[in-house]
Amino acid sequence: MLARLASLALRRRRFVLVIAVLGFAIAGAIASPAMKVLSAGGFEDPDAESSVAVEVLRDRFDTGDPNFVLLARAPGQVDSGDAVADGQALTEKLAEQKGVVEVTSYWTSDRAADLRSKDGRSALILARLDGDDDEVLKTAKSVAPLVTGDQGVLEVKSGGHAEFNRQGSERITSDLTRAEGIAVPVTILLLVLVFGSGVAALLPLAVAGVSVVGSLAVLRLLNEVTGVSIFAINLSTALGLGLAIDYSLFIVSRYREELRKGHDTAAALRISLRTAGRTVVFSALTVLLSLSALLVFPLYFLRSFAYAGIAVVFFATLGAIVLLPALLAALGPRIDKFDVLAKLRRGGSGKQPSRPEDGFWHRLAMAVMRRPVPVLTLVLIALAVVVMPFTKASFGLPDDRALPKDMAAAQVGAATRTDFPSFAGQELKVVLPDRRPDDAALTSYAESLSKVSGIDRVDTATGSFRDGARIAPPAAGAGSLFTDSNGAWLSLATGVEAYSEAGQDLVSDVRATGPPQGTEALVAGPAATYADTLDSLWSALPYAALIIAVLTFVLLFLFTGSVVMPVKAILLNLLSLTATYGAMVFVFQDGHLQWLVGDFTVTGRIDVTMPILMFCIIFGLSMDYEVFLLSRIKEEYDRTGDNRAAVAAGLESTGRIVTAAAGLLAIFFLALVSAGVTHVKMLGLGTALAILMDALVIRGLLVPAFMRLAGRANWWAPAPLRRIHERIGFSHGPSSGEDEAAPNSADDVSPTQHAMR
Repeated sequence: MLARLASLALRRRRFVLVIAVLGFAIAGAIASPAMKVLSAGGFEDPDAESSVAVEVLRDRFDTGDPNFVLLARAPGQVDSGDAVADGQALTEKLAEQKGVVEVTSYWTSDRAADLRSKDGRSALILARLDGDDDEVLKTAKSVAPLVTGDQGVLEVKSGGHAEFNRQGSERITSDLTRAEGIAVPVTILLLVLVFGSGVAALLPLAVAGVSVVGSLAVLRLLNEVTGVSIFAINLSTALGLGLAIDYSLFIVSRYREELRKGHDTAAALRISLRTAGRTVVFSALTVLLSLSALLVFPLYFLRSFAYAGIAVVFFATLGAIVLLPALLAALGPRIDKFDVLAKLRRGGSGKQPSRPEDGFWHRLAMAVMRRPVPVLTLVLIALAVVVMPFTKASFGLPDDRALPKDMAAAQVGAATRTDFPSFAGQELKVVLPDRRPDDAALTSYAESLSKVSGIDRVDTATGSFRDGARIAPPAAGAGSLFTDSNGAWLSLATGVEAYSEAGQDLVSDVRATGPPQGTEALVAGPAATYADTLDSLWSALPYAALIIAVLTFVLLFLFTGSVVMPVKAILLNLLSLTATYGAMVFVFQDGHLQWLVGDFTVTGRIDVTMPILMFCIIFGLSMDYEVFLLSRIKEEYDRTGDNRAAVAAGLESTGRIVTAAAGLLAIFFLALVSAGVTHVKMLGLGTALAILMDALVIRGLLVPAFMRLAGRANWWAPAPLRRIHERIGFSHGPSSGEDEAAPNSADDVSPTQHAMR
């Protein structure tokens, strides 16, 4: 198949390039609205108990949690005449807006104490924006400017979950633009250094354009049928650029070497696709399958990264094996045009570089293999120190504290937590959807709930309750508010912070309080959503890990014919990942090194979705580099039978390519550290650190040490599995009929010092 693609690129290169340009234009037109229409939500499990309860409350009782909060600050007291008049006017103005329902204000709810700050100078207006995540986002975008700023004597800021999503979405858009402004110029400069030619350096940018724009178009189309998170754009851009550079560097390096061997453009291109192109396809498959594991999670925030990852890998591979060969065929020997660094690379003498055996990576591999035990010991001790903070990791979900402190939603959230004793808007709701109990049973249940530690008051159709006793009769209209013909619900006021361990414990205690006989109780509210989401993630995580482990084992076995190599790869990747997690806990949970990564709010926990996301991304990229390295090592071992020589040759021929590709990919992720949103900052730093650690420490030190100690056992497999590999496994030798190749042309990458000019 790859040989036919090479022939197509040679014979119909103009056709391929025209189709690529047209496809790029169409995809660009489809993708252009992506930043505006994708959602900033997706952090909840739609099938969880709390989500079902929210639907019942919305559809049957026309109520729900307030997701839009206005913090109004008066020049004096909120009970002054001007403040009261302006507060009432603002409440009416908000209630009149389309999509806004259930507006509650300090000035229109009998001066409820939980809606006034401790100093009496601020008050809250709570509202619910109706609809799904996208509709809520649109409503918040249109309403917020109308009801914030100076409203009479009041200074008003907007917050709540809806504003966290809206302001976070807008900030991510600007952060991504700034990150690209930092990363792209640096990447272009380094591409010239890596490829050694101005013309060659443009090739991966063409592949990157196809992969990024193509994946964004897919996300835009998927958004019409399912929720897609705007955060996935970060992955599309970073991974699209990184894989384009990775695959282009691998194929172009091989193509340039074949030209130096004396082959013409046609022969060099066919050999490059049959060898390096073949490995690129296999490597892309490992990345794609690792990212596919994110599909098992119920949160569309995480599934969106699977959509983005699958799409970007597909288009990057398509660009590398179709568009790139057509460009190479069009350029021919002119690929080395504007080779401004030739004299610098040759020290100005014009002499050829030294032998491969004198290369840095070859010398490093031989040094490690001379003393594998001390190297393993020292590296493992160092990694263990980095891993240690991970043992005290505490996980949570992002809230307004993930935003920069100067953003309105973050300021409103901070004020709500510190200045309002009852954490207004954080109440729980218990729904009895299937059967309406009689008044006595409902009263008994309300009394039981009011005894739960952390519950301040329970309100329902039969009155208000505290500490097991009725403290007030039912309010006017409470019957129609809290019940319908088939069910009822109860409001549980609490001062317990929703996104905390105490909040999770409170939800467990409420759920453990038995409802009236013959009824089912569903608990909703921020704390319940938080608990259910964490439970959903932890439940799905083992399946994702199992999918990745099994597919990695199978793919690497088919690639190498060994059962030892897949186990080694999985263990070393887990070691690298846990070390990265330890560093993330040290920085983002404990709050160290803020001078390096930028200011953020320390909450004492890290966003649980980020380690999961990094697990799938980093595992896929690690397998990408593993395939490149093992491809060359296995071929050398099959040719010579010398384990040490094969490891050294493999590391020498791939070390600079893998390191260059990893470094260029890490640049974009490091640029994300400049983001203001904490979990984007964490994704950038964590992924960049893991990529560099994998390319330098794992591939440069641990792999040679491990393979030296294992010796011939590296390639062991039981006889039945060996027979399976002989029938369906990956072949590292030259393709049949490859008569145009030079004797050593089956190498997946150049074993010479010319792998990168």
